[in-house]
Amino acid sequence: MTRDKTPAGNSTDALLAFAVELAQAAGPIALPLFRTSIAVDNKQAGGFDPVTQADRAAEKTMRAMIEERYPDHGIFGEEFGHKTGNSDFTWILDPIDGTRSFICGTPPWMTLVGIKHKDRMIAGAAGQPFTGEIFSGSEAGAHLLRTDQKNELRCTSETDLANVLAGTTAPYLFRKNGHEERLMRIENAVQHLRFDADSYFHCMVAAGQLGISIDTGLQPYDIAALIPIIEGAGGIVTTWDGADASDGGDILVAANKALHEQAMALLV
Repeated sequence: MTRDKTPAGNSTDALLAFAVELAQAAGPIALPLFRTSIAVDNKQAGGFDPVTQADRAAEKTMRAMIEERYPDHGIFGEEFGHKTGNSDFTWILDPIDGTRSFICGTPPWMTLVGIKHKDRMIAGAAGQPFTGEIFSGSEAGAHLLRTDQKNELRCTSETDLANVLAGTTAPYLFRKNGHEERLMRIENAVQHLRFDADSYFHCMVAAGQLGISIDTGLQPYDIAALIPIIEGAGGIVTTWDGADASDGGDILVAANKALHEQAMALLV
């Protein structure tokens, strides 16, 4: 890959363009290992938190690109932790969000790249190389990039929770965290609830396909990059108590204020 040697810029547009570039760079690393007999390590004693060569190699490449382009920026990645920077900017990376999907050979895994300025997420990109999609966003708007096409993303305008589709990663996470009753309330309130698409569900809220998506026990790198995409498409992202979602936790993504309020009432 030929890297751009032009001077780095800290404008939101420049940072978003580079976030897209990082997501694109991870694709050729991860995709050849998808649906192969790749070795899987388990990071969690007493549970299952898989990591593969694809996760580690993709993050190493992205970190090297950031250090070359923005050497003073901080980096926080799932596989290699924190690098403290000398500026107010921090890149938040999840090289393969949905590694369980990746090792099962199913498509809803993504490379997540977000940029945080001080305490606020300002730009993000989420790439799915198998489908050739990159979702990108900032306060200026959100878009779906595919080959030479760039289409605007807009959340649904439907305001009745009973009329929207919803998504979440897995019911066992809600059982494990003591939130099974909350999940059942959401399932009973929406038109239909689907499982097992990880961060792809959150992108589908931005794309107008789903009205809400929920998750429990997320890490910052699981959600931070998606916040500017969802908000850029007109949506709302908070924790279940209405706080900033960029530090992770129990997360609600909603297409609009009305849906957010209805879902929040079920999550108390």
